[in-house]
Amino acid sequence: MKKIILLGIGLLISYNIVGQNTSSEAKKLLDEVSNKMGAYTNMTIGFNSSLINKEAGIINDAPIRGEITLSGEKYNLNYLGNNFIFNGDKLVVINQEEKEVTLSNGDLDDEDGFIYPSKLLTFYKEGYNFSMGKLENNNGRKVQFVDLFPIDSNSDIVKVQLGIDAKTKHIYKLVQIGANGAETTFTIVKFKSNQPISRKLFTFDKEKYLKMGYFID
Repeated sequence: MKKIILLGIGLLISYNIVGQNTSSEAKKLLDEVSNKMGAYTNMTIGFNSSLINKEAGIINDAPIRGEITLSGEKYNLNYLGNNFIFNGDKLVVINQEEKEVTLSNGDLDDEDGFIYPSKLLTFYKEGYNFSMGKLENNNGRKVQFVDLFPIDSNSDIVKVQLGIDAKTKHIYKLVQIGANGAETTFTIVKFKSNQPISRKLFTFDKEKYLKMGYFID
């Protein structure tokens, strides 16, 4: 009986040690990614996104394309028919189809549980526990996944899988699994860093859009 108890304790300790090791490895990898990508003066990222929710009968086979240029906290994002411009203080959302512009203080609100493309590089820094996930071979590219679980039990997100290019230490893919069964995937298809960009990229030309007949709220 004592041997069985000791064996159980030994297994419990070994599981805890393995868990701590994978968590430590995951943190080390995420820190490498943060340090590597955070050191760039700017980044231009082209991506494809898809949404699958089998329970709701939603299967988006055709990828939705988007592109974002980031420089520090500033970004210019084209996604879902909108142009998002954030200058580090104010956010401008330009709806091309409706010819409408919305201005607001602060960045995109993430209270809806959605990880926006502008948050791809920073979302994991707070509010998650993580461990090493699967290692995939994607056409010769080794992609190491880190599994992230929200600390908040009431989060709209159940799990996030962050795929990292093992060679470049760049983010390659993000899979977000929601509590409602929805699975959103972002895959980076283009990446450029430290490119010459115009300062006007992060500014909003109000007069230009007024002349084009846009309604500005």
